[in-house]
Amino acid sequence: MPEFDSVIRSTRTVVPGGIRPVSVGVRDGRIEAVRPYSAAMSTGEVVDLGDTALLPGAVDLGTGVHAPGEELAESYRRMGEAALRGGVTCAVVAPAPGRPAITCADSLQVHQRAAAGAEVSVFFLGGVTHGTSPLDLTDLHAGGVVAFQGSLSDGGAPDMAALGDAHLRKTMAEIATLNGLLLVHAEDARELGSPPVSADQRPPRAERRGLERVIAAARVAGARTHVAPFTAAECAALLAAAGSVGVGLTAHTCPHYLCLPSEFPGPGSAVHGCRPPLRSDANRKALWSSLLEPDSPIRTVGSGHLPAIGLYTLEWSLSALWTAARRRGRSLADLARWTAQEPADLVGLSGRGRVEEGYDADLVAFEDQVTVAVPHQDPSPYAGMRLTGRVRRTWVAGRASRPGPHQR
Repeated sequence: MPEFDSVIRSTRTVVPGGIRPVSVGVRDGRIEAVRPYSAAMSTGEVVDLGDTALLPGAVDLGTGVHAPGEELAESYRRMGEAALRGGVTCAVVAPAPGRPAITCADSLQVHQRAAAGAEVSVFFLGGVTHGTSPLDLTDLHAGGVVAFQGSLSDGGAPDMAALGDAHLRKTMAEIATLNGLLLVHAEDARELGSPPVSADQRPPRAERRGLERVIAAARVAGARTHVAPFTAAECAALLAAAGSVGVGLTAHTCPHYLCLPSEFPGPGSAVHGCRPPLRSDANRKALWSSLLEPDSPIRTVGSGHLPAIGLYTLEWSLSALWTAARRRGRSLADLARWTAQEPADLVGLSGRGRVEEGYDADLVAFEDQVTVAVPHQDPSPYAGMRLTGRVRRTWVAGRASRPGPHQR
């Protein structure tokens, strides 16, 4: 009998501590061994990637799924296919917008059943709104949500109303008793213009005011809190200062905020519907500076995929992020940390996010030197761009995916 179901070799494997030439032995969907590249290993299948990089599969935090007018199960199937093409092996699904919103145990079960056909692993965030009770939080936690999500404005509209300060503090206290995590869309509704559909009507001060509210509430309640998404670079100092007053506050951003200034996409691009909006090129550069600070509180980067507004980003987010990161001298280890290790650690997915013995065999073969032209008709905000980096192959629990149109 072979010792391993398969062995995957790469001279450039991202492992804890750096990039090494190793062979990864997979058995029953898990990484059973990480050995030297040339090690003799008894196996039924060897995949030798040569110099193609091997990364941990991305854990996409806050993935939107439900497309308007589409059956929920079909939306999960399509999301899974797009995720695999983009090197995402695990989606942590946002509670809204969607039908039904994941705000109680019954709606969670509807999504769990619908997600059964997805080709990637799926976990869920529980939605928090003004009507959420302590019992709802407890039931969602018992049902398996890995964290909770709420908004101070219209981040989950129309399914999740904005939280006021009193309810925010109360919710944080309840989540703290569950040893849970709260993700917050931190734009303050009182600072938004009318109608709040453009960048001019959603100024950076809305994020600043929202951050101040979040910090004040978390300081009282003691809850772990993750601002998602964070875009206004002028608020980075406020975010970083939260730790000095005893608040465990971290943040999440998306590749389109890091790669696309508001001046770039055409007027018809769905990316203009983002909440918060794309900001200026100066903000984009400052956001990168904040991300690259030692011990930056911006810990996670995810696709921001949101079919509800026509924003399809899963396929290209890894390549877009790498294109910008390599220009700044960052390594594939940074890419894996932002997209896999930190998201998995944040929500407690202890067996994911690393190429390490005992972890799930969620892996991505990534051609980091290859230039890819995104088709002009692509529904993503990266349409027509030339990106560096292509997902060649993906494994979920050791099972290789079928190549998509961009995985050749």
